[in-house]
Amino acid sequence: MGSARWAFSCGTWTPGRAQWLLAARCVQPEEKLRIGQFIFTRDAKAAMAGRLMIRKVIAEKLKIQWDEIVLKRTAKGKPFLLNDYRSSFPAFNFNVSHQGNYAVLAAESGLQVGIDVMKTDFPGSGSIEEFFRIMNRQFTDTEWKSIKSMESEWTQLDTFYRHWALKESFIKAIGIGVGFNLQRIEFHASPLHMEVGKLYKETKMLLDGVEEEGWLFEETRLDDLHHVAVAIGRPDGFGDHHCNLMHEGDADRIKKQFTLLSFDDLVASAVPMYPEDPPYWESFISKQETPSRQGAHST
Repeated sequence: MGSARWAFSCGTWTPGRAQWLLAARCVQPEEKLRIGQFIFTRDAKAAMAGRLMIRKVIAEKLKIQWDEIVLKRTAKGKPFLLNDYRSSFPAFNFNVSHQGNYAVLAAESGLQVGIDVMKTDFPGSGSIEEFFRIMNRQFTDTEWKSIKSMESEWTQLDTFYRHWALKESFIKAIGIGVGFNLQRIEFHASPLHMEVGKLYKETKMLLDGVEEEGWLFEETRLDDLHHVAVAIGRPDGFGDHHCNLMHEGDADRIKKQFTLLSFDDLVASAVPMYPEDPPYWESFISKQETPSRQGAHST
């Protein structure tokens, strides 16, 4: 079944009427409704791209026809494949995230996977020092030392968001979400500086003070502002410090670079499932693009 690493630049996507109404015909009604309820077009575009990527990866990797795919969400909001195909492909996992200018997807066969994208940006209000004070409990003393060792406020902020993406990728992979104490996990990010477009797998994670060998973390920079972290682990790897993922033949398999998709790529396998809905376009173009400050959203 293979794996996938995809990115879509929703920040530069300016859909016309035909594109937006085609996209709406290719997602399930409850998702179309949910996307339509976003206040800003930025968020609606990112959510739509995420849903299209999920259906695309299932259609292309599992060879399930687009209009036969049925998706539901867990109680914590994570999408999953509902129908009979789920029992046929129980080990196929996928996850999406969107923030800043990108929507991203990671998929794996036989492994847990979580993904997060973070855009480095100044706090909406207050100083960086105050922002760090508010976020103090989200990181360990060692992580804060690494963040604050950087030479400028901007690079400190950039390193902060890199660590945040790593933590979110792991939380999303294990599916626990709210309630997990983020200080239980500590990242030793390596290398300190990453080049745009390159894939890195050197970062290590400690769980309760012990190096967690059952997990691999892929990192990349899509551009100068956007970090992506992908957490990959054995289905039973959480808490298993001795199950070294990189020692069991996965090193060659798990080295996917991100593929930047176009809108035509997103709908290449699509089968429109519903009639065109012109008022959906009118609702979309009536929205404001963004609020005064950028926010963060993940799925």
